[in-house]
Amino acid sequence: MKCPFCSHDVSSVLESRDSEDGEVTRRRRECAKCGKRFTTYERLEGPALSVIKKDGRREPFDRNKVRRGVIRACEKRPITPSQIEAVVDQVEREMLRKKDNEVESQAIGKAIMRRLKKLDRAAYVRFASVYMDFADIDDFARLIRKSK
Repeated sequence: MKCPFCSHDVSSVLESRDSEDGEVTRRRRECAKCGKRFTTYERLEGPALSVIKKDGRREPFDRNKVRRGVIRACEKRPITPSQIEAVVDQVEREMLRKKDNEVESQAIGKAIMRRLKKLDRAAYVRFASVYMDFADIDDFARLIRKSK
């Protein structure tokens, strides 16, 4: 594991801890060269999953892309990084449970929206406004009326 500070590739593990669901292992490490400490997360890599975009293109499922979308929707909201990670984990697991190794991008968006609606209504509306490509204030009003 390369040190994020000096890029040295030797480090020692100081502490390992599994997440509550047992799907992620958190490791505290110390660089053998500069002595700085950093954290790594280890997770089992699932089967390759392809996303079918609206225009028919296919691209690999990108967990970080899901995370970025959720983070953007949750900016300046009282949502912790662990809550965001939980949403990302849940969405990824849901997509991996599907029978096919291909999933439509709309399924991912809907899965995110379901979780954000329970977590924070403002984040839900923010995400929906981008995902559903709102054109004006009437689109916001319709979503809010529909979601009550």
